Parts: sequence; C-alpha cells; structure tokens
Amino acid sequence: MRAPYILFALLAAPVAAFAAGKTAPPAAAGPKAIGTFGDWQAATYPEGGQTVCYAFARAKTSAPALPGRGPVMLTVTQRASGRDAVSLSAGFAYAPNAGVKVAAEAVELDFYTAQRSAFARDGHAAVLAFEKANQAVAHSPGPKGQAVTDTFSLRGFTAAYGAINKACPAK
Repeated sequence: MRAPYILFALLAAPVAAFAAGKTAPPAAAGPKAIGTFGDWQAATYPEGGQTVCYAFARAKTSAPALPGRGPVMLTVTQRASGRDAVSLSAGFAYAPNAGVKVAAEAVELDFYTAQRSAFARDGHAAVLAFEKANQAVAHSPGPKGQAVTDTFSLRGFTAAYGAINKACPAK
C-alpha cells in the first residue's frame, strides 16, 4: 500500500521545495499519476521525448519471507515502440536463465528472467488473462533455490489498463 505514497512523494517533492522558498535545481521529469484503479496504480513518465504509460500492483502476499527483499510488483507498460510489456519485479536477483510461471486463474504464462525482473514471453496473452482473472500467482526460483510464491490482486487491472491505453494510444 506504499505505492500511492511513493508516487505522491515523487510528485510532491518539487512543490515542497518551492513552498519552502528554495529554488530547486532543474529536475528530470518524474512520474505523473493517472489514477488509482482498485489495487492498481497508473502513471506516465517521459523517456527519450516519448511518453511511457504503465500500470502496476504490489504483491498482496509473498512467501516465504526473504530478509532484505525489495519491492515485488507486477507491471504492464505501453510505449510507442512496444505494447503490452508485462514484467515482474522480484525484489531479488534471479539466477541466470531462471524461469518464472505466472498463473492467472487457469491460464499459465511463461516469463523469462534478467537480473531482478521477469518478463512475459507473450505480453498480449498475459494482458488477456489478467483481464479475465481475479488474481495472478507468480512461482519463482528464489535465492538459494527455494521456491517463492507472490500473489497479486487483479482488482482494477482492466480499468488501469484502459487508462494507460488512453494516455498512450497505439500508433
């Protein structure tokens, strides 16, 4: 539930500096909130002169508890150069060539890994499955080979996905 606060902090920092009478140095443009949709947040940010739109949710549950684990998030990103990029931020580094399975109700999706993230091999299929499901459950090989299970609510996914598509329409 910290996601709204983090996003708010990123957006509010320049305003707070101005209100305190300080002249803030020019900052890189940060994320701009689109809205909250159930358990999902949607936002945009500039990248290379283009607008990138994304929607994300934090894991509702993660097991087992791993000391020092970073945030665990499921994200869908829309760019002019690519649509339906679905990723999972694990909060730990995956072993090389690790595979991750994400189940959205009866649909099982394959993800490949790179460092601390996993990516859907077929993002469009993942989006279609997320739109029809209530939750997504990721099964990952964790540190030291132990199995890790992360559960994400899909409540609000369809509305968040619609919002990022409206903000970043396909060309």
